[in-house]
Amino acid sequence: MGLFKSKEERRIERDMKLRAGLKSIERSIRQQSKFSDDFIKNAQHAKRIGDNQQYLFIRNALKKTAIVKRMLERQLLAMKNAMLISQQAQASQQFAESMAIMSRQVSEIFADLDLTKTQVDWERAMAQAGSIEERMEIFLDTMETSGSGVADSSATIVTDDEIDRMIAADVLAQEKAELSKLDELESEIAKELGAAKQKD
Repeated sequence: MGLFKSKEERRIERDMKLRAGLKSIERSIRQQSKFSDDFIKNAQHAKRIGDNQQYLFIRNALKKTAIVKRMLERQLLAMKNAMLISQQAQASQQFAESMAIMSRQVSEIFADLDLTKTQVDWERAMAQAGSIEERMEIFLDTMETSGSGVADSSATIVTDDEIDRMIAADVLAQEKAELSKLDELESEIAKELGAAKQKD
């Protein structure tokens, strides 16, 4: 039954597929974040037990995860930008269709088919010439996003120092949380001791 779908139905189907693609990438980004958290915990564990070989292995896995996450984030941004460009193109298409209707009306009024055809052809040529640069930029950006290797792109490089900082930052956060709990415990003990002295 796909042959008999209207233009609007096909457009809605395309929009739904695009939105599904966006959600899939967003889901993958969240998954990579969870992997990063798990790898950080494992790296901290390896450091605590003094297993440097495992620590280095986990650090490399964490680095790859960070690279994949960054690449997915770039893909998501590229898709969102492409959707905006598509919406702009749709607005231009509506304008062009309206102008085509007006051109036909003018043609009927003046009955000058040769001149009208020349004008329509000229307007079409100008519209295509105006959009070719924008299309080329989109095409080149797409090639850069999809064709460049993860390891070759400077935007996706994650250094060992960055990974070490991620692990260290998480350790500091845990230590602060533990110190905060100790402070609360000391405060409670002091209150209880104070209450006991008052009873005596």
